[in-house]
Amino acid sequence: MASPTYQPRVNTSGNGWRNPPVAGGGTGGGGRLSHQPRPDEGQSGANGPQPRPGFGLRGPRRSPHILTAESLASLTLPVGDDGVIIGIDPQNQPAVLSLLRPAPLEIALVGSMWMAQVLALRTVATGARVAVETARPPAWGQMAQAAGGGQQCVSVHDVRQIAPQGPSVSSPVLVVRDMGARPPRNQLAPSPWQSVLTVLPFLGPRSPQMLSRADLVGLQRLSPEETEVVTRIMRLPEQVGAVLPTLSDNAMLWCSRDGHQFVMTQPTDAETNLLGGPRRMD
Repeated sequence: MASPTYQPRVNTSGNGWRNPPVAGGGTGGGGRLSHQPRPDEGQSGANGPQPRPGFGLRGPRRSPHILTAESLASLTLPVGDDGVIIGIDPQNQPAVLSLLRPAPLEIALVGSMWMAQVLALRTVATGARVAVETARPPAWGQMAQAAGGGQQCVSVHDVRQIAPQGPSVSSPVLVVRDMGARPPRNQLAPSPWQSVLTVLPFLGPRSPQMLSRADLVGLQRLSPEETEVVTRIMRLPEQVGAVLPTLSDNAMLWCSRDGHQFVMTQPTDAETNLLGGPRRMD
């Protein structure tokens, strides 16, 4: 390699990344303002300042922005809730449901298979897997084939034929149980990163026990008799229970031990083309 044709400047007073401070803090004391050219940069050609060989024009002489260690705590990144967008709340804000958690979660849905399939599709969209144990596999087959863009994200199993799913933080699983109002005992219990969603078309003899055990309960439109049972078990205010028999097909009440929230699920065009319009019964 040929020797350089210029004399390199050695900066003995800086640290290699920052310029040394100007002596005297101004023009006095022989200092040079940062915006003024160096003596060897004053020479200009016909087209402007002469570039340094191999480097081009010099950039502005400015010290970089530096954040002290004490200021790191003031940095924040606003992040909203994570989970599945299940619709909008009465304030027309997105309603997000955290279906997959590092702790076991048991969910009871008193409603239609349509609502369960919408939840399954949106759960797959978050990168999770869905395993369906059902007494009506053909009704879930088309949705399973369409979900995941060709990848096997939804698996459908006959009753009592579902195998362990191996959930993990990088591969969470939602187990959907669709076996009528009197489902058999669950073979896959809720576990970390594996939530279990049981679909009940209506309240049966064992439903009160399931609702009281569930961590989260979703309710579509109920009959007045069912409303009385649910209001008592979930300890809902009377004015909230009075709304349940009047809900539209795409409206739900989600409730837990800590509170309740009305949500309206608005299907996308893709969901409507695949599943049809909202409905309470299948």
